[in-house]
Amino acid sequence: QVHLVESGGGLGQPGDSLRLSCAASGRTFRSYVPGWFRQAPGKEREFVAAITWSSGDQFYADSVKGRFAISKDNARSTVYLQMNNLKPEDTAVYFCAADPAFGGTWVGRRAPNDYQYWGQGTQVTVSS
Repeated sequence: QVHLVESGGGLGQPGDSLRLSCAASGRTFRSYVPGWFRQAPGKEREFVAAITWSSGDQFYADSVKGRFAISKDNARSTVYLQMNNLKPEDTAVYFCAADPAFGGTWVGRRAPNDYQYWGQGTQVTVSS
């Protein structure tokens, strides 16, 4: 079992940048696909980005492609989400998650139910 802890949320203005971190403990991300999801008030939780731990292949939702970047630090067992050119519609609680299926291989799983392990979430608010 892997335990996930997010950090780095906060308040930003449109156009600002923020970086989120997700540290894994208990087990490393080695056999998982770690990803980021977000949930805005009154909306369903949605996929934002994912990365394969072994190869570093990255996958993004269309809404954040070109603005957000997911990365990893193997030594720290940490996943990051760099969010640039923030928009008010990026306001949400951001969750780190890990999918243990398929041994860390990306098979296109973007539904929240596909991810077994979750962090507690961190609030990101974008407002002028």
